[in-house]
Amino acid sequence: MDRLRIRQRPRGYPLMRQHWGKLLFMHWPLPYRTLRARVPDSLEIDLYHGNAWVGLIPFTMWGVRPSFTPPIPGLSAFHELNVRTYVHRDGVPGVYFFSLDASLAPAVWAARRFYHLPYFAAEISLRDTAGEIAYRSRRTHKDAPAAEFLARWRPGRPLPETDPGSLAFFLTERYCLYTEHRGRLYRCRIHHPPWPLQSAELTEFHSDLLASHDLPEPENSPVLHYAANIGVDIWPLTPVEGLSRARQALDTITAKTVPSPGGNPA
Repeated sequence: MDRLRIRQRPRGYPLMRQHWGKLLFMHWPLPYRTLRARVPDSLEIDLYHGNAWVGLIPFTMWGVRPSFTPPIPGLSAFHELNVRTYVHRDGVPGVYFFSLDASLAPAVWAARRFYHLPYFAAEISLRDTAGEIAYRSRRTHKDAPAAEFLARWRPGRPLPETDPGSLAFFLTERYCLYTEHRGRLYRCRIHHPPWPLQSAELTEFHSDLLASHDLPEPENSPVLHYAANIGVDIWPLTPVEGLSRARQALDTITAKTVPSPGGNPA
């Protein structure tokens, strides 16, 4: 799998531009079978040294706007909290979201309507005091499973740019998302510079977000990475072919070489 090619800027113009910041990557390994049952069959679980991973990603967003307009006051900044895992399709690695909680109702509506993503309305607060960030979220979306999250962390020292073979690269350098809607798979490309990662220390943590997706709440400490600020361009959602070109070629070859019942081998 080529994990570097996906970092190239896509052709055309992005649909959206935004900034993400005060972002904490929290990751735990989970058994492959646990995640396999909860991810669409059209996607393969992406593994690192045989392990599947799940992440909780709290952050804040600002400067959110269509690429052809300035930010709209009251609609360009909000907090978001993701539950995600890592997948690939046709050799293209990406992210699959179990949920995305957000503090701005219009953003929730738009993402559900136009990107077919499992966004939920939530009350979210973020405070940065004396170098410690406190983040709290409570889901308020009607008819959605209840879920709460509380974390406090201290950003640490800057880290070197991630190596393509490292766990940090595997967990953070993701440049597309996948979603399924009405039985059809879609892909959305994003582009940004390599993550300017820092170490982080978690000082308080409580969450039932994973349990809300029938995923086991991990007992071990998470793998942590922090990023203060990054600018992101986002492209429109596009459908993924029902069959990859490689699969189509294989089917064609098979049809020519495998005899029909009662026939002779080619």
